[in-house]
Amino acid sequence: MKYENAGDVLPGGLLKEIQKYAAGKLLYIPSGEEKKAWGETSGYRHQLQRRNLMIRNKYAHGMTVSELADEYFLSLDSIKKIIYSKKNDSRLTYVPTLESAVQYANVGKIEEWIQCYLLLTRKSAPRLQHFMKEDHLYFGVVKFPLRLIQRDGIENRNNHADEKDNHAAAHPPLIVQYEEGIFHCIVQQELLASLKKRKVNAYPTIIVMKENADYKRFMKYYGTVLYYVDKV
Repeated sequence: MKYENAGDVLPGGLLKEIQKYAAGKLLYIPSGEEKKAWGETSGYRHQLQRRNLMIRNKYAHGMTVSELADEYFLSLDSIKKIIYSKKNDSRLTYVPTLESAVQYANVGKIEEWIQCYLLLTRKSAPRLQHFMKEDHLYFGVVKFPLRLIQRDGIENRNNHADEKDNHAAAHPPLIVQYEEGIFHCIVQQELLASLKKRKVNAYPTIIVMKENADYKRFMKYYGTVLYYVDKV
């Protein structure tokens, strides 16, 4: 590192103040930027956190340590360390309910909840494989008017949702895709049909968007008028 004369760099008044405390001493003046934790700059640390959360959720839903080791190309000991980690996010366990989705959303992990829902609960139906591989933007969980959702193919669905349990927290939020100005129910037609039959006007929903243009349009017309669901 190149050293410079403080008299050539600092204003006279500031130089005199420093001389009171450190005249003749060799000082190092840090840049003032906060030191970043390992991996924060590259995003690698965040990727590991997401991976580890998925590993714990898959284990909780029946996958074995050996199966997880094969899927993620890790040793058995590494998988065990991830599963039994006592870090804070290890307590964030996926459940296919609104309460679980809100917990994930509150810590900025709503995408992880959706991935778990599609993979572990919906069992990756063939029509969802392409959807899961794409990058999306997410908005929610918000209280969303059901009248805005496209109605094609909804009314004639059999209502497999348990209509006796009217408590919303017992069911997952709706996952609705917004594309070219239209809202589509992409995977939960049975739940939506049940809600409409019970004349529910608004229901907790996660809005999924694929293009930046859709996100900008959504934010313009809906972004400031929908209420977040931050507790159940």
